[in-house]
Amino acid sequence: MKRHRYVRAYMAGVMVPTVFLLAAFAAFCVVRFGYDPELQIERVLVFPLALVPALWGAWNMLYVGLGEGRRLPLGVHGALVPVFLVPLGQLLARGLGFHIPVGLATSILLMVPLGMAVYYLVWKYVVGFLNELLELG
Repeated sequence: MKRHRYVRAYMAGVMVPTVFLLAAFAAFCVVRFGYDPELQIERVLVFPLALVPALWGAWNMLYVGLGEGRRLPLGVHGALVPVFLVPLGQLLARGLGFHIPVGLATSILLMVPLGMAVYYLVWKYVVGFLNELLELG
């Protein structure tokens, strides 16, 4: 496995959102089937469960592939992920016919800096630790 640098980078990137989304999906199932609220978000769940881990893995592969001299610090690199995820998520929600109220869309855009700060910390410390553990440098 030492020779497969990009596979290791993909695995390190995929691990964090996969574990988080597994816990979030379990909590969603408890709420959905235990309390039966009138929520219609099942159609939108495909986006975070399928695409977010793959994007994190590909983003980490990009980080490793850029090389030592041409890349940003890992935390800054990871903080750029919400810049792509938020518009992609809104586009997918609209494409699936999920109505996003104007106030919610505005608040989502205002939350992007907070998301970037959280992503910065997760990428710097957790993904950085995994990259170091897998000797990705």
